[in-house]
Amino acid sequence: MTNIYKAADLIQVITEGKTPPNCDLTLQIEATYAENGIARGLWKVDEKFINGKGIAMGGYVSSAADIIMAYAISSTLEAQQTFASIDLHTTFHRPVLQGDVLVEAKVDRKGNKIAYIVAELFQNEKKVASVVSSVMIIPD
Repeated sequence: MTNIYKAADLIQVITEGKTPPNCDLTLQIEATYAENGIARGLWKVDEKFINGKGIAMGGYVSSAADIIMAYAISSTLEAQQTFASIDLHTTFHRPVLQGDVLVEAKVDRKGNKIAYIVAELFQNEKKVASVVSSVMIIPD
């Protein structure tokens, strides 16, 4: 059976070493910080994520951002709230190769029902992608 994670559970992944959701483990991404609407993580890109052109498949890049964005919004929610992505848009600036990718996400604006989150991904200190997402805030 799949574990269901609430926003507080995601924060406990960072603060208490709780086992992260399966998607984090599968994508080999480790959330390292989430506080006050800002989150960071490290994505370990290896040959599993590389397409036939020798670069990381774009869907994986978007997924890495989406995961860290979940930690960013989770750090702003109350105990009785959860969230669901409405929209996700990725702009690719340069190819992602094998190696470490730093993912940084920030809640840009948050209302009672909708939040807007932005993320940037960096490899070798160069921006490789920018991601924006709309998230619905849902009473739990």
